[in-house]
Amino acid sequence: MKALWTVLLLITSNIFMTFAWYGHLKLQEMKISSNWPLILVIIFSWAIAFFEYCAQVPANRIGFNENGGPFNIMQLKVIQEVISLTVFTVVVTLLFKNQTLQWNHLAAFICLILAVFFVFMK
Repeated sequence: MKALWTVLLLITSNIFMTFAWYGHLKLQEMKISSNWPLILVIIFSWAIAFFEYCAQVPANRIGFNENGGPFNIMQLKVIQEVISLTVFTVVVTLLFKNQTLQWNHLAAFICLILAVFFVFMK
């Protein structure tokens, strides 16, 4: 159960992270934040990132094997990176229509899946 909660919290965290890091670009594209000063864009992103941390920190605490979770710290990091790029790819594909997936993006994603395989090897 801890593995499932860890992954669900990491997915939630990465959804917020993606919007915190790249959502302002979509707002700019939509002409909503085009005239915002940079400090306002930063504050806006930090406000969203707060919720990222509200999910990320518990995910790592619940999932970490020294706290009774199923994953060591390297496994947590690799899982987080795969989730991060998966969420990023879905969000970018849906929100930024001028961004398309290329063969090299898929090749990189396959390499990440291989990283998960290798990090879990004994």
